Amino acid sequence: MTSRERMLAAYNFREPDMVPVEYYYAPVGFYEHGEKLNDLYAAHPGDFQPFSRMPIPVLGPECFDETGRYHEFRTDAWGTTWEYRIYGIAGIEYRYPLDDWGRYDEYRFPDQPAWVTDKAAFAQMKQGIAAHQERYFYRTGGFSLFERLIALRPFEDVLCDLLTDDEHIIDLMERLVDYYEPQIAAMIEAGVDAIHFGDDFGTEENLIFSPELFRTHFKPQYERMMKPIREAGIRIGFHSCGKVEKLFPEFKELGVNSICPQLPAYDMQRLADTLRDMQMAIAIHTDRANTMTYGTPDDVRALVRREYEIFRPDKGGAWFYIEPDNGMPFENVKALIETVYEYRK
Repeated sequence: MTSRERMLAAYNFREPDMVPVEYYYAPVGFYEHGEKLNDLYAAHPGDFQPFSRMPIPVLGPECFDETGRYHEFRTDAWGTTWEYRIYGIAGIEYRYPLDDWGRYDEYRFPDQPAWVTDKAAFAQMKQGIAAHQERYFYRTGGFSLFERLIALRPFEDVLCDLLTDDEHIIDLMERLVDYYEPQIAAMIEAGVDAIHFGDDFGTEENLIFSPELFRTHFKPQYERMMKPIREAGIRIGFHSCGKVEKLFPEFKELGVNSICPQLPAYDMQRLADTLRDMQMAIAIHTDRANTMTYGTPDDVRALVRREYEIFRPDKGGAWFYIEPDNGMPFENVKALIETVYEYRK
């Protein structure tokens, strides 16, 4: 099998020739581990892209405060200013463009990407996707609603807006989907293999808000975005941190084919049984907050073997997702990748 065929088998619950693997090339991993991580990836390639030796980030003195600790402020294309305290890790909102609804009428979204508005740029993108798919799986996207709302406006305010059906938040969600729709249409026309969505709807114990609120405010907007993807026969992935199993039936109705969950929030066997019954594939993301950071290499190896026995990616419906994060000892990263690779022989 090619890597693309292997991932298609995983999505379709067919047996692959070997266990599929996905890498996320997090900058913080290269910042902390340098060329050792490049060498490790080179020896153990994944199924989403060919190996490419990544440059090691070098930070200038302007990125550090007077105590010598990393500290930056950056404003994104949406007008949100973020404070960063750990290089390569998501920042904390420092200034919101819509903390006051009085500014809403003047608020403008970023320009659409060139591949949406320019025919030549789109043709180049489509050609690149086709070349990639000769061997590798092509997933794109990263669309969010809730995460974008709480980046534009304070978290507590967004929750209050949703609970009170504030007309501004409803209009803002409509505008977001209007903005995303031409991007999704271009991705469909370009023939991608999968389109990914992500919103963190859970705490480690439950949903942030009720399933009813999800059905009222979010599900109709996701349906607008996902219906053309579903009708085109393109796979839909969804990432959501926290314990969000109460939303799994909603995701299934929307046409979601795969889930990337926060594994430590769940009983893994129950999760595996639930998702297999629903025919939703899973990206197995080994516990990074605890085992990968504070465990030993033996702990990591034991957990990977347990994940394999529970989710059985050799039978289809699952693959390993690898993302070296800040604070992970290199020996743990090495143990993770090498143990996963035991199932690719």
